[in-house]
Amino acid sequence: MSRWRSLSDDGAAAAAGLATDEALMLRHGREDSSGGFGATLRLYTYRPHCALVGRYQNLEDEVDLDFCRAHDVQVGRRPTGGGAIIMGPGQLGIAVAAPASAESTPRELLKRYAEGVIAGLRRLGVDAAFRSKNDLEVSGRKIAGLGLYLDPRGAILFHTSVLADLDVALMLRVLRIPGAKLAGKAVARISERVTTVSRELDRPVQATEVRQAVRAGFAETFGVELQDGELDEPEARRRDELVARRYGDDAWIYQRSPRRDARGSALLKTPEGLLRVYVATHGEVIKSALVTGDFNVLPPAVSRLEATLRWSRAEPGRIGELTAESSAANALGMPSEAIASAIWEATEKALDLQRDAHPQRLEGSCYFPDPAATSQPSGGRI
Repeated sequence: MSRWRSLSDDGAAAAAGLATDEALMLRHGREDSSGGFGATLRLYTYRPHCALVGRYQNLEDEVDLDFCRAHDVQVGRRPTGGGAIIMGPGQLGIAVAAPASAESTPRELLKRYAEGVIAGLRRLGVDAAFRSKNDLEVSGRKIAGLGLYLDPRGAILFHTSVLADLDVALMLRVLRIPGAKLAGKAVARISERVTTVSRELDRPVQATEVRQAVRAGFAETFGVELQDGELDEPEARRRDELVARRYGDDAWIYQRSPRRDARGSALLKTPEGLLRVYVATHGEVIKSALVTGDFNVLPPAVSRLEATLRWSRAEPGRIGELTAESSAANALGMPSEAIASAIWEATEKALDLQRDAHPQRLEGSCYFPDPAATSQPSGGRI
């Protein structure tokens, strides 16, 4: 049986938490430097609290920096893409650093390592599944987002955070999510799209409990012996270097994306009532999509369609394909072509706004886009 090293720590600062994962990855990318371990599994939490944005996001657009300064919320920037998240004791960070496999594609690797997380959640009685491009969901609600980074020196870093619990009210203060607020009932809207281990088990669950289950899940999935360890001296030195020259450096944290996000919206009349579709674009891709309306319960198929659209090409054909492949038409009681048409209408407005380099301030997060002017009629530009 092969061996993996297992690391556990709590209360990581924003810069040190990010730097540690990269230091582990770099070590596994060098020959004969892994200490005989096939991989390193790190299970950790951040200090209360940290706001982490994606590599290509504008920090001030995603995070309420004044609130963070007043309430000692640290901010950081990941080396990978994706949206803004909040981390703390209720979110279990999971990182796997390992040599890259030449026989597997990045998506295959992402799904493979996700199986370790799924097995761990199953031990707790939570039935999660891989959905869309990079999410784990439970009954249509997101419980974890997944990421994978391939280093040119032959290593990979698998990254995710599992929601043991989530302070939604705090998240709404830290992250700029005006799309959720304009849709009304912000906490309820987010709860329709995300879930937590505590919610699924109907009892308070700490990240430490999830950690033990995930640890066992990885050992089971990969058939490995996990040996407790800690950072060695070269890794600790590399972590400190990365904090000093990257993750703790204002030039890195506050850098601006060469592209700003843009948003558009459209109305959609359905048997369920009048809905509004919001789409945010970044370059030529859809960054996020949101369907709002007077749902008693958000249909899981709609939530899954929103997740599937994320980071897809902002093209009418691709939108039509993804909508047709979903079950949203059945859930809303109307043809998929009509749903796709409304999504494309909102997307096209966002693309037009982006091309015109509209000077307005744009905000958003990984959960919801920001409609710039929802009071305008469907046919107008926002």
